[in-house]
Amino acid sequence: MPDIIHVDMDCFFAAVEGKDKPDLAGKPGIVGALPGTRGVVAACSYEAREFGVHSAMPVSQAYKKCPHGVFLKPNGRRYAEESQKIMAVFSHYTPLVEPLSLDEAFLDVSGSHRLFGTSAEIGHEIKRCISEKLELVASVGIAPTKFVAKIASDLEKPDGFVVVNKDDVLDFLRPLSARKIWGVGKTTWKKLEKLGLKTIGDIARYPVEELERIFVKHGRHLHNLSHG
Repeated sequence: MPDIIHVDMDCFFAAVEGKDKPDLAGKPGIVGALPGTRGVVAACSYEAREFGVHSAMPVSQAYKKCPHGVFLKPNGRRYAEESQKIMAVFSHYTPLVEPLSLDEAFLDVSGSHRLFGTSAEIGHEIKRCISEKLELVASVGIAPTKFVAKIASDLEKPDGFVVVNKDDVLDFLRPLSARKIWGVGKTTWKKLEKLGLKTIGDIARYPVEELERIFVKHGRHLHNLSHG
């Protein structure tokens, strides 16, 4: 059983706002700059996403797509408070917690099995605690490495739960877009496209020497991640 868990809260800022304001239930909540001002969307609910709204979108564009949305200023203090409670849940199961932001973290549970069971059992318990005690929803990915665990947590959002065992890593990664590899931005993606390397599997099959010639040090990085 793999020992790395990546927990990622679903629509965290918007979910906290919905928790504090029950009348937002079922409505497209959009957290960030307000209409009529310059700025972007920091987060939005899944109801807002159905209208094409997404984080980092200019608020003027978000308003055009979803004029009936509920636009809210961010409340950093509240998000930090909820984040502390979430991290406390994680720390109950392992001291090896690596936060990536307010709403996501890696957990190494390799030393936790005798107390709490398998990695999958721990992952389910974390989701249950966050749901019942904090009234929030988390998605969980479990894998042998951070890279694979982070991809896994994103695949079945919202309320996702994906386990990738060691022997299944290559099959799991092979069909996924190369864009999911850490460090693949617009420039690298364009180069990969020209080479016909559109999936992680394509990169894994490509000679590492050629990757290093084209992408220099980044080539070895691409090769290693494509192999999990």
